[in-house]
Amino acid sequence: MKEEPLEPGSASGADRKSQQPSFIRRRSFLQGLGVSSAMLLPTTLLADRDDRRKKLPRGDVAILRFLAAAELIESDLWEQYNELGGVKGGNAAYQLALENLDSDMPQYIADNTDDERSHAAFLNAYLESRGDQPVNLDAFRMLPSSQATGAKQKGRLTNLMNLNVDTSWYTRYRSEENPDFGATFPQAVHIVGEPAIPVDDADTPPGMMQPPVPVTHQQRRMQAIANTAGFHFAFIEQGGSSLYTIMSLKVTSLEVLRIVVSIGGTEVNHFAVWHDKAGNAVNVTDPETGVTFPDLNAPPFGGEEFQTNLIFPEPCDFLKGEKLPPCSVIRPSLDQNGGAVATIKAFTEGGLFLGQSGGFFAAAMELANAADAAHRERFDED
Repeated sequence: MKEEPLEPGSASGADRKSQQPSFIRRRSFLQGLGVSSAMLLPTTLLADRDDRRKKLPRGDVAILRFLAAAELIESDLWEQYNELGGVKGGNAAYQLALENLDSDMPQYIADNTDDERSHAAFLNAYLESRGDQPVNLDAFRMLPSSQATGAKQKGRLTNLMNLNVDTSWYTRYRSEENPDFGATFPQAVHIVGEPAIPVDDADTPPGMMQPPVPVTHQQRRMQAIANTAGFHFAFIEQGGSSLYTIMSLKVTSLEVLRIVVSIGGTEVNHFAVWHDKAGNAVNVTDPETGVTFPDLNAPPFGGEEFQTNLIFPEPCDFLKGEKLPPCSVIRPSLDQNGGAVATIKAFTEGGLFLGQSGGFFAAAMELANAADAAHRERFDED
């Protein structure tokens, strides 16, 4: 079904009458035999086919619409990574630089892209199936594509060519502290104004050296770009892990809760993979921006705060209460640090929306505010 453009407050154009003819023919046939269809089909199935399902609570719709928007944003950025560095990507030098972090990186990128696309498509389809308006961000696909070999030339929602990547997630998950109690964490790597994909073919060397010993200007530049991507992958997915955790606490419908926690579980899975790969970033300095990727296992780094193979979340303070021991959990799990508004702000501060229109920010924040304002209600699904 064609999605309506995103216009806050506009009515749904969903129309499911096209589903009726085959059901009507079946019902007429059964009646012709003197058999009531109600005797053969469960009441709930009849209700579904007649499209009489109870409307979802407004808060659940707000949550699903924001998550659909977030997944469209994620799909857009992952498609850019996939075009250049995925298993079928078109930029061999970028692929080789990514493989210096792990030989399976191109396959993981392709799979992550497929996952995000499926999330966006499912959430929008589910909204329509319940008579609610899906999210369409096509009007905001106006940012430029990379000019490097392999990139498709079309409008984008997101910018990957000038990022400020927050890498405090790396030290946060190695810490015994919790941001929900006010803790702050140092950056593992200071990534400012760095591309995560090659901007054009000037960034593309004739070949990368393996094992990873980038020597030429172009090779060092390309490796720094791939390293940036590695940290950005994990930044995006750790944000999704917190976002889905937080939204699940607000959901009313059990069916919607099932959707949120099930998709959220894949975000956690993605983060675990990318967390591991980020620690393999090659020790290199971008000769054009000066961004440096140090050996995080060597002085003055080292120790548990930076150790690259400590990828499982350390136990930390979790719930307030006497004599509650530390617990290994997703964190943050409160709105102010990882909710919908916090997610849009983090993406914006990182440069992901650099060049986007005022209309985009207004629409994104309206969706985010509605999702954060949602709360669990009494709701009878029978």
